[in-house]
Amino acid sequence: MDFTPTEEQTAAQGLAARIFRDLSTHERLVAAGTGSDTELWKELCAAGLTAAVEEIGLLGLVLLLEEQGRVTAQVPFASSCVYGLLAVAEHGTDEQRERLLPALRDGTEVAAGAFPARGGIRADGEGRLSGSVPYVPWLRDASLVLVADAEHGLWIVRTDGPGVRTEPVETTAPWSAARLVLDGAPGERLGGAGAHEEEQAEATPAYEEGRAYEDRRAREDVRTREDARACEDARACEDARACEDARAYERVLAVSRIAFAGLQAGVCAGSLALAVAHTNTREQFGRPLSTKQAVLMRAADAHMDTEAIRVTAYEAAWRRDTGLPYRRQALTAAWWASEAGKRVVHAGQHLHGGTGADLDHPVHRHFLWGRQLDAHLGCGSEVLQELGELLASVEEPVRAAATEEGAE
Repeated sequence: MDFTPTEEQTAAQGLAARIFRDLSTHERLVAAGTGSDTELWKELCAAGLTAAVEEIGLLGLVLLLEEQGRVTAQVPFASSCVYGLLAVAEHGTDEQRERLLPALRDGTEVAAGAFPARGGIRADGEGRLSGSVPYVPWLRDASLVLVADAEHGLWIVRTDGPGVRTEPVETTAPWSAARLVLDGAPGERLGGAGAHEEEQAEATPAYEEGRAYEDRRAREDVRTREDARACEDARACEDARACEDARAYERVLAVSRIAFAGLQAGVCAGSLALAVAHTNTREQFGRPLSTKQAVLMRAADAHMDTEAIRVTAYEAAWRRDTGLPYRRQALTAAWWASEAGKRVVHAGQHLHGGTGADLDHPVHRHFLWGRQLDAHLGCGSEVLQELGELLASVEEPVRAAATEEGAE
């Protein structure tokens, strides 16, 4: 494993750090309230940082999100890159890429994601979606939202389309969130009809014939071998589409977990930096707080937790960029971001003493972001359960094969 950033990734990270540091000031964050900083978003897009994500990969995006997290910049950077740029680039059709990516690159279109799937959205046979999602981060800023239905199908929905309603909600962190309500809203399937159906275009008539067969099989016996073959083709096509949907959903969810883990690493680093600056200047009994052993140990533990979040996010992103399996690593990074992340932001606030209780102090903003990220896309216990189930599903066939070998 080699997480050393490329020259392009380093340059993009440096540029992002400068823009975030110069423009995401405490005064501007206070003025933004719970909304996004539109001027900062325009500056990031004009600098080409959103467009650069396709070239610098997921590891590059993680580096950029670290810089955003350090200053808790209120822009839909993670959301639009993960659920827009990367999702469409990897899973969209050629026509979707050509139509959607240019506007996502220059920031004129912003994407949000209704993730993970909680069973609240249903799709009918005509691609119309109904249901609701309690809150979707940055939905107030979005023109597109990537929706995962109950069957893990992925749909692109325009927020200004018919049957779509958004209701602003306040979350722990000021993420410009809203409740998403769909009532027969038209959705565009990410990937169109599905890659499998495109590859099996010659089988489409058989698929349609098989669907018709499925509808009447309760009333008729199988009279010809051709009917039976058509039915089998239909089932195979439906199974392949469901498998493709599930695979795309899992990949988008894994990428989002890695990206938000990178954001959490930045939030924790920013909180710790504020705590270090405070304890170095604040004196007690004639000595800086940073010379006290208890303070040193608390800060050291927070530093190690921050590094654990960072390195697991880097590994997962690196594996994805190099074409290696990365779902387990994504869950590992998400677990560290949840469990270690909340420890760090609590430590950051604790090390500020009474100052940390001030709701207007910058460290409190890091605390709010850290707690929001703690439960985003699944809290630590949920992620751990999912990781355990994944590991068990992989180990069981191996164990069974070993048992058979021993019996022979």
